[in-house]
Amino acid sequence: MPNPWMKKNPLLSLILSGANAWTGAARGIMAGQAGRQRAQAARTTAQAMTAFWTGGAAGGPKGRAPSRKRGKRS
Repeated sequence: MPNPWMKKNPLLSLILSGANAWTGAARGIMAGQAGRQRAQAARTTAQAMTAFWTGGAAGGPKGRAPSRKRGKRS
């Protein structure tokens, strides 16, 4: 006698496929955010170490001057 629990269930398959897709997307988002946070921590640490060992003489790169925005001409 065949086991009724081993039969294919299309509705359950659809639900589990959707859940797997959501889980994969969430895992990708979390992994990306974790990578960004690790990179930021490494940058901050490197800047702090450089400032410590150079006595603050090595300033960071200067930012660009803000551009002046002109109004629209009629």
